[in-house]
Amino acid sequence: MSLIACGGSTEPTKGQTADITQDPAYQKGFALVKQSDCLTCHQVDAKGIGPSYKEIAQQYSNAGPDQLSSVAQKIITGGAGVWGQIPMTAHPSLSPDDAKAMLDYILLLK
Repeated sequence: MSLIACGGSTEPTKGQTADITQDPAYQKGFALVKQSDCLTCHQVDAKGIGPSYKEIAQQYSNAGPDQLSSVAQKIITGGAGVWGQIPMTAHPSLSPDDAKAMLDYILLLK
């Protein structure tokens, strides 16, 4: 549902937030996350085995393209050390584009 003020704007006003679930990047990334095993270790709002998606979004909210490319690659190769010593499982069947789409979804959650 969209609310339109007298000025005809559909932009959120102060105190309101846009419905990110309508963002194509959200929809694509969310679909990929749901198809993967990511939700076994990660939750949106709470730390599980790994950090929450909101923590990840906060950590990388100001990251540049090179750092984000590195994070997307880490989704594919797995690893440990950034968030503790519990390793993240590798996802070698993911394409770089799909890993980037998943990261784009996560970054929208901040």
